[in-house]
Amino acid sequence: MARKTISRKTSDSARTGSTRKAPSGARKQESVLPGSRRPAPSKAANAKLRPWSAVEVKEAFERFQKANPQPQGELKHINPFTLLVAVVLSAQATDAGVNKATPALFAVADTPQKMVALGEERLIGFIKTIGLFRTKAKNVIALSKRLVEQHGGGVPHDRAALEALPGVGRKTANVVLNIAFGEPTIAVDTHIFRVGNRTGLAQGSTPLEVETKLETAVPDEYKLHAHHWLILHGRYVCKAPKPECWRCLIRDLCRWPDKNLNPVAR
Repeated sequence: MARKTISRKTSDSARTGSTRKAPSGARKQESVLPGSRRPAPSKAANAKLRPWSAVEVKEAFERFQKANPQPQGELKHINPFTLLVAVVLSAQATDAGVNKATPALFAVADTPQKMVALGEERLIGFIKTIGLFRTKAKNVIALSKRLVEQHGGGVPHDRAALEALPGVGRKTANVVLNIAFGEPTIAVDTHIFRVGNRTGLAQGSTPLEVETKLETAVPDEYKLHAHHWLILHGRYVCKAPKPECWRCLIRDLCRWPDKNLNPVAR
């Protein structure tokens, strides 16, 4: 693909299949974002790289848009409720692993009312291949009850209300607001955290710091899909520990000094 070059001076989980009993009571249990571990401080996060210019940021997202005009999230879902459940289940697990378990679950429980009727023990039977399934089952049943009792069985289009649900934190709320309601939120998972720090696009020591910097840097016209472009880029190109820089759309913009330009060195 032909692309413009901006001239410049030289200068994420170990999945657990634990069956240990979770502490009593539903609680928040969310990793950085769907399908990931909590981001740990990295060399990329600690290295101070030259900030990107506004022109460079716009160029990067123009390229992402040309390559994938309508990016989609990879968690299978039917409606806002099943999306919410899938994202909660994906904490410290992979999207692929969650997608293997949820079709059968959503065939019998695709609303909060049906999930409550299913019950915790039967729910475990559907999700026992997913890490931390006991705690997640408690949270899913608890949030389903909350949706029925406080929101008429619907998923609220409100950050505070979403984050008040058991097992739901900022990242899950961002995903639901973005995919279910079309809000231009940026949910920072381990992939976005790595891409932001490694490339220098948005360096930060915490997911919230990276999110805040991305919110400021990304032009408004690209914010709706920025979350997906960056996650997919981190998942399939800018991988840990060895990024596939030889096929990266933005390698000429990236500040990372140790680029892997040899396809053989995987």
